[in-house]
Amino acid sequence: MAEDRIEVTRRDVLLGAGASALAGSLAAAAENSDLPEGVVRAGPGPVKIALEVNGAPASLEIEPRVTLLDALRDHLGLTGTKRICDHGACGGCTVLLDGKPVNACMLLAVDAAGKKVTTIEGLSKNGTLHPVQKAFIKHDALQCGFCTPGMVMSSVALLDSNPHPTENQIREAVAGNLCRCGTYPHVFAAVKEAAG
Repeated sequence: MAEDRIEVTRRDVLLGAGASALAGSLAAAAENSDLPEGVVRAGPGPVKIALEVNGAPASLEIEPRVTLLDALRDHLGLTGTKRICDHGACGGCTVLLDGKPVNACMLLAVDAAGKKVTTIEGLSKNGTLHPVQKAFIKHDALQCGFCTPGMVMSSVALLDSNPHPTENQIREAVAGNLCRCGTYPHVFAAVKEAAG
């Protein structure tokens, strides 16, 4: 009994691979054809982005799924921004994006491209702490310190937009920053002093 055998040559494999690559390119072009002009889908592989971090230009090549938190910590070595809940509920990863407080764990790094990011490391200038940082130390507005970077960043954003807030405005500004140690009265006192 003779068995039927299929012969595949190296040439057949190369032709098949070329056809697959062409089909993939055509599919990608068709996939982007439904997008508005000037908009291109990114990924799934790494993409290049440029942003300003703490006053300095930064270029990254990252997958589109990387959060701003991971880009700051893992790609730029800025570990002052903390990962606590990783679900946008605690505020520990708060940074300023074009001056506004955002949870870095909830924002994709590609969405920060072309914007200014300020982290806790970017507040001090020439070795001098920011007034909010000084006030936090003076009023002992931290215990374990894990929430402190996010709390400081939310406080700085408040004072940048409202230099003389009421205590209720301070409470509202840090409402998204959870402190399990319960240092809120010290935080309110520190922000009041920094405002003064």
